[in-house]
Amino acid sequence: MEEVKVSSSMTRYVTLLFAVACGMSVANIYFAQPILDNLSSEFGIEHSTIGILITITQIFYAVGLLMLVPLGDLLNQRRLIIGQMLLAMIALVIVGTASSSTVLFAGMALVGLLSVVAQTFVAFAATMASPAERGRVVGRITSGIVIGILLARSISGILTDFAGWRSVYLVSAALMFLMVCALFRVLPNVERKGTLLSYPQLLRSVLMLLVKERILRIRAVLALLIFAAFSILWTPLVLPLSAPPLSLSHTAIGAFGLVGVVGALAAARAGKLADRGYGQRTTGIALILLLISWLLISRTEQSLLALVIGIVLLDLAIQVVHVTNQSMIFSLGTEARSRLAAGYMVFYSIGSASGSIASTHIYAHYGWNGVCLLGASVSALALLFWAMTNRAVIKI
Repeated sequence: MEEVKVSSSMTRYVTLLFAVACGMSVANIYFAQPILDNLSSEFGIEHSTIGILITITQIFYAVGLLMLVPLGDLLNQRRLIIGQMLLAMIALVIVGTASSSTVLFAGMALVGLLSVVAQTFVAFAATMASPAERGRVVGRITSGIVIGILLARSISGILTDFAGWRSVYLVSAALMFLMVCALFRVLPNVERKGTLLSYPQLLRSVLMLLVKERILRIRAVLALLIFAAFSILWTPLVLPLSAPPLSLSHTAIGAFGLVGVVGALAAARAGKLADRGYGQRTTGIALILLLISWLLISRTEQSLLALVIGIVLLDLAIQVVHVTNQSMIFSLGTEARSRLAAGYMVFYSIGSASGSIASTHIYAHYGWNGVCLLGASVSALALLFWAMTNRAVIKI
């Protein structure tokens, strides 16, 4: 299979367009989080189990990572990206017009499955960029993904307050169509030359890469832990903020996503540090900040300022580790970047799904303090795992 050498196409404008497209695609998974209480009321789903909706979306996201993202190493990536985005647009319309919980769950499953197009973008960009700028490009595009996740809450809250929750998904479908039109003009049309791999062999090779590449395994486990912590915060956050004594509106709750953007933007240059060989040290510092953030987040019901600072630290730490992870694994191979992304992101999805379902159950039984203890425990485990594997990575 050929190595695509089109670094000249990875201009600042194209990088920005990739980042926005990725952010839009991944945001579709997280629109539901600040409106879980609306969905619970309309479709008759109890608060203690409404988190299953997010979990199902994440499970199908994981399925998409395994079944669709590796196709980027086999097929024309331009057609793959545009096709998936058009299908995602249809899935959003299904959710926005759902008349029953069954249709809602099915539509969200499709949304999760097709949102993996963001990872096809990241792998494509890593191939298009020159080695000297790969970390920077991946960092910017990954920042777009994290910002999309965080802004999803703000956009969802505002649109729900003004036009109802269905407008969130219908507006997103319209924006996805406009993005497809823009990408149709910009994406390079690079045909894959003959490959000896069949589709089943392609899928098996994802597992083989996990077996073969130690850095990929280590960074994948870190992804599982940090995104479990991410979901432990963001999935149930709407519940204490919307309940007495705080009783905030959906718009106010969604605005906390804007706070997280500050942390994500601050971490945009983490890829450069990884390119310079500081990936391990940067990861350790970020994981310490992640653990500290839970001390502040635990004060949510007493101080919203403490929550704001905690959110900034948490999102900064997670984004730094995530960008560093991807910069390190994309240096492992040129013809397998889509499969490397798939293997890595499956662990991300498992962590997100686990964090979502665990946090809503913990909140139902132990309240916000229980959620914060869970988040701090997972963060401490991530820091311990980094410390235990630090020497192993340095020796590679």
